[in-house]
Amino acid sequence: MSSSINQITNNGSSNGQPASQSNTSVSEGQFLQLLTTQLQNQDPLNPMDDTQSVAELAQFSSLQSMDSLSSSFSAFQSNFAVMQSAGLLGKEVSAVSTDGSGNQTTVQGTVASINVVNGVPEITLMGSNGSLVSDSSGNPLVLPTSAILSIGGSSGSGSGSGSGS
Repeated sequence: MSSSINQITNNGSSNGQPASQSNTSVSEGQFLQLLTTQLQNQDPLNPMDDTQSVAELAQFSSLQSMDSLSSSFSAFQSNFAVMQSAGLLGKEVSAVSTDGSGNQTTVQGTVASINVVNGVPEITLMGSNGSLVSDSSGNPLVLPTSAILSIGGSSGSGSGSGSGS
């Protein structure tokens, strides 16, 4: 005899609690294992109702479609962020930089390059002196695009009030 339905639905929990109480999400593999176990343990003289099997297959198809849609949307988001970042090349930006101590400073410069790390675009800035803006260690400062405060404008227009809040 193979695994019982209780073993599958308990997900290996030692307290005997069904998965529906401890974990409401069922993976594709768990669903297939549950369906296979159900078919192996069904009485051949009293098979499962046809409408039940069609409903379960429809649920599986829906689960598979949602999983596919989710991964496609994640890829789209990543590609869209990279495409948007490409438009920043050569533009003057103002961004917030956080050092290792948690101190934040505002840096300004022209976007010199864009690198994509794990699907997330990161920018490096070139200062008005023609060299890359660097951190306190002298390494080029690499910022996520989410750190950008403003884009464009001349360097004189962004320095209105001298006293901050």
